[in-house]
Amino acid sequence: MKRLAIPSRRPLLTAFVLLLILLLAILLPQLGILNLYLQQVIMYVGINIILTISLNLVNGYMGEFSVGHAGFMAIGAYISSLLTVLVFPRSWGPFIFPLVLILGGLGAALAGLIVALPSFKTRGDYLAIVTLAFNMIIKSVLENIDAIGGPRGFMGMSKLTNVAWVYIWVLITIYVIRNFVFSNYGRAILSIREDEVAAELVSVNTRQTKVLAFVVSSFFAGIAGGLFAHVLQFINPRSFTILKSTDMLVMVYLGGIGSITGSILGATIYTVLLELLRPLGVWRWVVGPFLLVILMITRPRGIYGLRETRWLAPAEEVPADATATG
Repeated sequence: MKRLAIPSRRPLLTAFVLLLILLLAILLPQLGILNLYLQQVIMYVGINIILTISLNLVNGYMGEFSVGHAGFMAIGAYISSLLTVLVFPRSWGPFIFPLVLILGGLGAALAGLIVALPSFKTRGDYLAIVTLAFNMIIKSVLENIDAIGGPRGFMGMSKLTNVAWVYIWVLITIYVIRNFVFSNYGRAILSIREDEVAAELVSVNTRQTKVLAFVVSSFFAGIAGGLFAHVLQFINPRSFTILKSTDMLVMVYLGGIGSITGSILGATIYTVLLELLRPLGVWRWVVGPFLLVILMITRPRGIYGLRETRWLAPAEEVPADATATG
């Protein structure tokens, strides 16, 4: 018997919910309902979501192992900061903020291209070694350029990042990466993760696909860096060491590889957990990774690994009888 087609209301409902949250993100801070501390934590959560989703594209969806994501974040942070402080008049800040973020992201994407081209000529752990070296090189270069503060850091940025801007960039990141991984390029990326040789045999240009995914990932790391710099209004090379890259890896594998939903969960849980453990001082850096070890033993793919909620998966991939998750 032929089934009647029922128009889906999901896009309209999703758009309404997203606009409602944006409205709350604008109004709640202005009405004083969210104090400055809560605003800062929410912004950190959003920035970490962007970083985690972008790193998950390389490590989770593509199956490669990048450990230098903080280097790309640093490039975005410094470029956007230099533009708002030294290039454009300070009064232009609120109007050109999206532009300087994009320029910072493009700078990080260019660096990602330079790293990716030689790295993907070979297979194996070569990318991990190159990205680790890249992270160390960026930190050393920043420490030795006095014009941008050297090891003392760079300051003078206005507080241009707010909850609404972070929310908008989180949505953009989710939208772009979600459509990327469910496109033909995304299928190619997944095939590389499953079996690179088999992917080549079915005419997938594996090197080109890897480079494209890495550049996209680097771009959003740069965007996150720009947002981060204009929250703190101060950056220094020590903010972008291998420890920062390690935090991103923890969030990716905590939430789950190959999942945007998992990235959102991992970034949110890890960021909030570190805030709750702040009274423990330096010991909080021990408790968090320890919990991650337990999770890896009991749930190796992470909390939501290799799955997606029905809100993020394409409608044609959601089973007709699905009620909650894909």
